[in-house]
Amino acid sequence: MSDTLTALAEHIGKKLGTKISGSSIAYGELTLATDAANIVDVMTFLRDDAACQFKQLVYLAGVDYPGRAPRFEVVYNLLSLTQNQRIRLRAPVEEGATVPSVTTVFRGAGWYEREAWDLFGIPFSDHPDL
Repeated sequence: MSDTLTALAEHIGKKLGTKISGSSIAYGELTLATDAANIVDVMTFLRDDAACQFKQLVYLAGVDYPGRAPRFEVVYNLLSLTQNQRIRLRAPVEEGATVPSVTTVFRGAGWYEREAWDLFGIPFSDHPDL
């Protein structure tokens, strides 16, 4: 399983280059890091690329690290039924910074983005009903 995830991380890294700032494998899942500004491009790639096919947004959540800079992080969890894999995408967010909405990529993201806004005050630009 680890070899498959390592190959997937290498594939994504080659295709997206500097849009991916880091990757790790833990508990049988691949975690990628990216800047919030890249989130729509990265999510679109993960959904549409033939080697990825992460067609289902399982959830996204805001995370608060009060003693850390940047204080917040938005975490996206995706599922590929075709590949039988999960992937996690983490994007650090400065307090007061805006994150692009991924509702154009995954319509179901709307509710989760509203929850991150309500609980942590993380604003999502171009959200249809924040």
